[in-house]
Amino acid sequence: MSRRTITGFSNPTVKALRALREKKLRKREGRFLAEGLRLLTDARECGRLPELLVMAAGREAHPLLEAIEADVLAAGGDVIETDDAILAKITGKDNPQAVAGVFAEFDTSLDALDRCSAPLFLAAQALRDPGNLGTMLRTADAVGAGGLVLIDDCADPFSVEAVRASMGAIFTVPLAQARWDEFLPWLRGGSGQLVAASLRDAVPYRGAEYAAPCFIMVGNESRGLPEDYEAACDLRVTMPMRGRADSLNAAVAGAVLAYEVLAALG
Repeated sequence: MSRRTITGFSNPTVKALRALREKKLRKREGRFLAEGLRLLTDARECGRLPELLVMAAGREAHPLLEAIEADVLAAGGDVIETDDAILAKITGKDNPQAVAGVFAEFDTSLDALDRCSAPLFLAAQALRDPGNLGTMLRTADAVGAGGLVLIDDCADPFSVEAVRASMGAIFTVPLAQARWDEFLPWLRGGSGQLVAASLRDAVPYRGAEYAAPCFIMVGNESRGLPEDYEAACDLRVTMPMRGRADSLNAAVAGAVLAYEVLAALG
């Protein structure tokens, strides 16, 4: 463990931390950045500590931050102090928060999910916007979902933008990533109802026959779900559109359905 101060932009550690904003380098290192005391506190409460803690030298004292720092050092991690300008360079944010952490990426295999842990789960196929991904994580946390499954080529859940949008749910919600041809056999290998918002042979989402564990699947923001994916669902539901819009935002649709399923399953 170590505690040190960095004052130069050209420091190799600063360059390595900046590189974590790029997906290719993030995947190579198996590490990701999380910024802000709230996110790091949520992580600590879930038993996850950063391997490296970066703090602004001029920060205000806070007992939660002091607790995180003590735990990181006790676990053999590193603590770095630097100025706001270098912290902004690391996070890519002009007005960065006073603290950021580097975490090891989690196991995101389907086998890490326990389908008996909750009555509902969320799934997203080819979701491209990291803000939507973060919102779905927050929704999953809010409804007590057993996890979020990312199917096919989704935005990277460990990007700075997605982690920030999750408001800490990246640490509280089990997460899995899989291709469709992996996910469907896994789902059919046990209990689980697959539900999608659709216009094809759909029933009203209110009063539909939901069954636990219920996997609510939303599709790509612009294209929706492929037709064969919808055909594989056990239940297709439709939500009324009273205005001129012909569809809801993918993350919003997932939230509406999640609360309806939660109410239906009690």
